[in-house]
Amino acid sequence: MMTIYLKRGKDESLRRFHPWIFSGAIHHIDGQEEEGALARVLTADGEYIATGHWQIGSIAVRVLTFADEPIDEHFWQERLCVALDARRAMGVAGREDNTTYRLVHGEGDNLPGLVIDIYGRTAVMQAHSVGMHCDRKAIAAALKQVMNEEIDNIYYKSETTLPFKADLGQENEFLLGGSPDDVAIENGLRFHIDWLHGQKTGFFVDQRDNRSLLEHYAHGRDVLNMFCYTGGFSVYAMRGGAQTVHSVDSSAKAIDLVNANVELNFPGDSRHKAFAEDAFRFLQQMEDGAYDLIILDPPAFAKHKEALRNALKGYTRLNVRAFEKIRSGGILFTFSCSQAVSKDQFRTAVFTAAAQSGRKVRILHQLHQPADHPINIYHPEGEYLKGLVLYVE
Repeated sequence: MMTIYLKRGKDESLRRFHPWIFSGAIHHIDGQEEEGALARVLTADGEYIATGHWQIGSIAVRVLTFADEPIDEHFWQERLCVALDARRAMGVAGREDNTTYRLVHGEGDNLPGLVIDIYGRTAVMQAHSVGMHCDRKAIAAALKQVMNEEIDNIYYKSETTLPFKADLGQENEFLLGGSPDDVAIENGLRFHIDWLHGQKTGFFVDQRDNRSLLEHYAHGRDVLNMFCYTGGFSVYAMRGGAQTVHSVDSSAKAIDLVNANVELNFPGDSRHKAFAEDAFRFLQQMEDGAYDLIILDPPAFAKHKEALRNALKGYTRLNVRAFEKIRSGGILFTFSCSQAVSKDQFRTAVFTAAAQSGRKVRILHQLHQPADHPINIYHPEGEYLKGLVLYVE
């Protein structure tokens, strides 16, 4: 195993249990440097402080443990057991009416670089670090032991989430099973989950609570779901008694999926229509006051800090259009999933949009990621989803 020695004074963040070690904090490395391998981390005085996965790049080590313990089968099983117990305590796991939840959320579950989402009897596992990729089979074996009869399939989906410079030749594949059954249940609603080709792990699990809130506001309203992807908000709005629901996404494939999900829950229901169009163009061309409930849930406008300025301009421009078009007395659900954008920055962008539109706007709710996407208190960078529910006079 590699041994990493830190520069003097660079152990302070680790003593506060922050799970990242940046390359600039490293004094030298003993042993063969193998990307994705485990590394013991010592202070400048030779004191043990952590063990983690080593990787080339700015974040050099993602810490797995601050205890001097082996990273073995027992370790993976214990961490997954803790994660599953937490989901049961949250009330998202172990329910017949909800078989869709996030089991592991990276640093939030003390497993940095790993995401596991549960869809019915299939677990979709995604690695965001080379180390988790290298340990994928051991993790899959531990996952099956922990979940036991609750899952039949484990699908590994990391082609687009690992550093391309690592040149791992990774492929998406089933590590266990191979069932084609792609329907899972969220709060009593059924959804086709495209884990083979869809975005992220196939479904945006992080909006579950916010979809439930939208259902509360949907009754009798004309709803516009922008950037609809699989149509989660649309299906909840229909169950909430919306008068009409229109779903918009630039991807024709996404439109096919939202239509399939609507038909799965509300066969033959004429309240829903879907449009494969650019969001900004659709908002610009649509009739003023056509909708009194609008959802803006775009993909991340800023995936890194260098894109932050343009992202904030994009959020402002998008929300200006919605404020200008929404009917008086309307409700706007607006979100950012850009980790590089803080809550205050997003709020300022939306406030700027409200001022530019000249509308009177009130905040009804401030939204965030759900409990099964926990934020490690020592790793505030894990907070990424933020949203506002606004009443527009």
